[in-house]
Amino acid sequence: MKNSNLILLFAICLLGCKTETPEISGKIKLSRLFSDQMVLQRNQPIRIWGWGTPGVKLSLSLNNRKVSSFVSSNGKWKVQLPAMKAGGPYELVMSTKQDTIQLKDIWVGDVWLCSGQSNMEWLVANSNNAESEIAMATDPMIRHFKIPPSFSKTPVDTLVGGIWEVNNPNNTGNFSAVGYFFAKNLRAHHDVPIGLLNSTWGGSRIETWLAPKEYGPNPEEKIDEALSLYEGKFQKTIENLKQTFPGLGEKERGLVEGHPIWAASNLKSEDWKIIEAPGKWENQGFEGFDGVAWYRKEIRLTQSEANSATTISLSKIDDSDITYINGQEIGTTSVWDTDRVYEIPKGVLKVGKNQIAIRVEDTGAGGGIHGEPKDMFIQTAKKRIPLDGEWKFKLDVITDAVYQFYPWDNVPCMLNNQMIHPIKKFPIAGVIWYQGESNAGTPEEAIAYKDQFQTMIQNWREDWGIGDFPFLYVQLANWLEVPEAPKESNWAILRQSQTAALQMKNTGQAITIDIGDAKDIHPRNKQDVGKRLSLAARKMVYGEDIIYSSPMYKSHTIEDSKFIIEFDYVGKGLMTVDSSEVVKGFAIAGKDKKFVWAEAMLQDGKVIVQNRAVLDPVYLRYAWADNPGQLNLVNSEGLPTTPFVLP
Repeated sequence: MKNSNLILLFAICLLGCKTETPEISGKIKLSRLFSDQMVLQRNQPIRIWGWGTPGVKLSLSLNNRKVSSFVSSNGKWKVQLPAMKAGGPYELVMSTKQDTIQLKDIWVGDVWLCSGQSNMEWLVANSNNAESEIAMATDPMIRHFKIPPSFSKTPVDTLVGGIWEVNNPNNTGNFSAVGYFFAKNLRAHHDVPIGLLNSTWGGSRIETWLAPKEYGPNPEEKIDEALSLYEGKFQKTIENLKQTFPGLGEKERGLVEGHPIWAASNLKSEDWKIIEAPGKWENQGFEGFDGVAWYRKEIRLTQSEANSATTISLSKIDDSDITYINGQEIGTTSVWDTDRVYEIPKGVLKVGKNQIAIRVEDTGAGGGIHGEPKDMFIQTAKKRIPLDGEWKFKLDVITDAVYQFYPWDNVPCMLNNQMIHPIKKFPIAGVIWYQGESNAGTPEEAIAYKDQFQTMIQNWREDWGIGDFPFLYVQLANWLEVPEAPKESNWAILRQSQTAALQMKNTGQAITIDIGDAKDIHPRNKQDVGKRLSLAARKMVYGEDIIYSSPMYKSHTIEDSKFIIEFDYVGKGLMTVDSSEVVKGFAIAGKDKKFVWAEAMLQDGKVIVQNRAVLDPVYLRYAWADNPGQLNLVNSEGLPTTPFVLP
């Protein structure tokens, strides 16, 4: 039996995802894609569509090109104009006897679909050197359209929102960072307007971006099956949390009518659990919880410490916090990736026991105190008093946001139905894609990604119906700690699955194995990601004679217990970034598949790899780890070598 509340929520969400349902009236209506400041794809027939009253005649003109049509019996209409070269600004005028729509500042150029999960969704405002990048965002020929995160059980023709925004310091902070730096690099070499269609959802798996046809004649059955599975997990999670924290529900107990009851110094907390901070609570036994939780920690101060303390630093908190010391509020912040540093008013601290209490509210995904241990402290005149380590912890209230545990972004074809289907008639130059982290949970998932990814590329090309457009994608960056010895890696397997897509026409891969962040799955250096993607576009779309790819394994021989490896895409030759002949990142194994680190040397444009203890080498891996550490093998363009495995 399905939970009635979840069914109701699901129905409400589905209805909410169709807010652009056309009005059947005397007025005509355009898809949200068509608005002031839009970019239309050059050198492709221009398709324009919308809704209205059946039988109404409409006329449309764009740059002295005119066309007319009628609204069909199903309330839909569409027209097609001849292809245009890059240029603008133009005006589009559409009219009936009862209504006129006029759109201004329209440009014709190249439209790129930016899609994937959070690393493509990641904002310019959260990237390296954000302040200066935003201040320099003055090229109006870059424009951005963000499709709101939304889902549907069946394919729909309408978008729930979105507007075209012009690149300027007021707007660009909210652009896709990878998309923006990709466009910025293209604009540096070609005077063609660039439009970015941003259709992304953080944490999404590839299954939800696949077309419904990949799930058989009745894809809704697959959706129901997935929803039922997740509903069961959801209910079990909530039951377990309520057993751990009796009284946990939807009524807040720690903060009542503005009074912070759970911040009181004399509060009895024997039934509170222990949690490590920093460290998100999902990683410490509280997976699936969204809502309000409290942290408490008692510290003892001397008189000089209490009198001279100036600030408290709590690293980062996801999503928002209210921080108290001895029951007095001293600060609050509602940005999940911002350091919490609060001034401590005089008189708040006292000699002896002091109680720190933090009310944390998480609205979805990861929650709790996170960041670096070194960033948790109280600063006094003479020293820093560490605050990292054990804290007391208690869940207070489950908010409505707990339903975000329900993975709309992971259910088959749900995002394709709502975030791809409505735009597939809009011609594009190509796609840039950054996704895969969510499909690297197990070796089986990472292997399956190979076929899923290529299927999705083919899906989208078929749906757009404009040929094998360029599909450019980012291989997963390095993440987590560098292993001391060679070991298996799901991320390495998924990278291989990504590389396999290069066998398809007009595909390109940006290698980022050197610019990730061991401690953050969202590396802030999106400038180099965008630049590396742009190299493939400059080659495939703009016809530049450049080295656009990272070095890739070409061939090898085995002589005297050594692998001798040759590479493609080396430009003027292979080199190391540290000018050494020693190459990092190789592991080798014999028939027993017991990998050990190898010695590798760059000689005459080839890499010679061996381990003197492995007399009969059979297997070889390069950069085979979640994070293979500091690699140094690059081509003459400075692009890092593509990870690979032999045989």
